Amino acid sequence: MADPHELTMLEQAAAVRDGELSPVELAEHYLRRVERLDASVGAYLTVTADRALDGARRAERLLARHAAGGGTAGGTHGGGPRGDAGLPPLLGVPLPVKDLDAVPGVRCTYGSAVFAGHTAPEGEEPRLVALLREAGTVLLGKTNTPEFGLPAYTEGRVGPPARSPHDPSRGAGGSSGGAAAAVAAGLAPAAQGSDGGGSIRIPASCCGIVGVKPSRGRVSPAPGGDISGLATAGPLARTVRDAAALLDVMAAPAPGDPVPLAAPGTPFLRWCDRTPGRLRIGRWARPDVPGVTVAPEVLAAYERTSALLAGLGHEVVDVEQPLRPGDRDTFTPVWAVMSALAPVPPEREEELLPLTRWLRERGRAATGLDYARALESMQRVGRRLAGAVARCDAVLTPTLAQLPAPVGALRNDDDPAADFAAQVAFTPFTGPWNIAGLPAVSLPVEWTEDGLPVGMMLGAAHGAEGPLLALAAQVEAAVAPRPGPWGWGPRPRVW
Repeated sequence: MADPHELTMLEQAAAVRDGELSPVELAEHYLRRVERLDASVGAYLTVTADRALDGARRAERLLARHAAGGGTAGGTHGGGPRGDAGLPPLLGVPLPVKDLDAVPGVRCTYGSAVFAGHTAPEGEEPRLVALLREAGTVLLGKTNTPEFGLPAYTEGRVGPPARSPHDPSRGAGGSSGGAAAAVAAGLAPAAQGSDGGGSIRIPASCCGIVGVKPSRGRVSPAPGGDISGLATAGPLARTVRDAAALLDVMAAPAPGDPVPLAAPGTPFLRWCDRTPGRLRIGRWARPDVPGVTVAPEVLAAYERTSALLAGLGHEVVDVEQPLRPGDRDTFTPVWAVMSALAPVPPEREEELLPLTRWLRERGRAATGLDYARALESMQRVGRRLAGAVARCDAVLTPTLAQLPAPVGALRNDDDPAADFAAQVAFTPFTGPWNIAGLPAVSLPVEWTEDGLPVGMMLGAAHGAEGPLLALAAQVEAAVAPRPGPWGWGPRPRVW
């Protein structure tokens, strides 16, 4: 057998079920890799070694009881891995949780030095954390995220910067930068992230992996949630199939969800085995932000991806950029109000990063009427994008306007307004999909001569994750018919 970290998430789950891989051995293997390599990429803020080993031992006991009862551990359920007699689908697979999500009894910093010593209280478990636990996963730790998940880079005061394993001088993106770095460096087989303006797709592109932002309502925000509807949780993985299988675990509606989406009739993993047929795929690469240019390497990859899609039999058509200059201005006040919700003691406000303070000041200055008007305007903008997408089966754009940025290149503590503008210029294509609540996936379709990943984004109509993943799997088969142990492209420098 290959080294455990060279197996995909689904291969690890199968090896555990078949008795070829011990959950304890698997957890120990990842803990050793994290100890040896994480200083190079800054993927984790907290490593939960004792908890991981305890969880792995519980998985081994469950497997032993299952075997003693005469059950068959292999097989499939709903298109994904399963265990007969109720074995969890990802039993014994080590996965981390982003440090914006509280795990009871585990340190949770929210990416902020203000909460560096905070431990999540015992009690109600966030639904997403419960779903990962119930799926049998073993908690490796909490992944690096910027302060309150606000920036498109992962650089803060509570831990080191998260770096792209393909070039550690470049940032891993944000805000799920630690999660993406962990997956790309083989420090986790897959990871949960969250995306309020591109925070799954940006790091997926920077780190050369697959990142899926689901439709609004696909993953329950219970017990609380983002009242703006911008943010959602989603998977990061080295393959489309792993991302789909993890989304199957995460996509369980809860009573009272504000935008409920019923569980899909066909599991997302099964969609990856479907031929999508001939699709009408719209495309645009012109940002809606005035003065923002797209790097030549990104545009070249966009054209080659368009040709690849046409070569697969799809109709690829140019679509005018559906958003007008100024449309995304509706996003900024909503984002600012969200930043102000973090319960920071007034006497510790000065410990926050300048960008965080700048956003929170604007959020606190907004009246309730200001916020309601911003939400209404944002809905109008979202409808404009959704209308353009509805005329196609899928849409292609670049994920980012630029190649992965050097660490520190976007951050500007002396001028937070310039910092925010630099982030928008870096990520003009991602935020509109959050405004509209539509699904989108970033795929690592190309690599520069220097080994930097270039992501392309495919999006679709609300609720159309299944067909979108079928198309993504088709692209994966064309670009990387035999993905390496590390994914689609060249081996990362940190592996």
